[in-house]
Amino acid sequence: MKKPSSKIREEIARLQDQLKAAETREAERIGRVALKAGLGEIEIEEAALLSAFEELAGRFRAGDGKSTGKQNAGAGRSASDATATLASVAAQGGDHES
Repeated sequence: MKKPSSKIREEIARLQDQLKAAETREAERIGRVALKAGLGEIEIEEAALLSAFEELAGRFRAGDGKSTGKQNAGAGRSASDATATLASVAAQGGDHES
């Protein structure tokens, strides 16, 4: 027997709430790590920071699994390289925050 549309809407609303909560937890985790790495003190345009994060995400995805933070097996780069990349982007012209 098929679910009535009202039940489907309730399920969608529940799943949207779960998604929002999961995204909040992930954002807080990434934010805490970024602050520990000193990114809160760097004046950088949001677009440049996003680009650096996308590059970093690509490095970790290339490793076919979770990184231990010691070295990304797929790209052969250490976690300190990620910090260097972000610092490099900041030095290249991130003179104000968006």
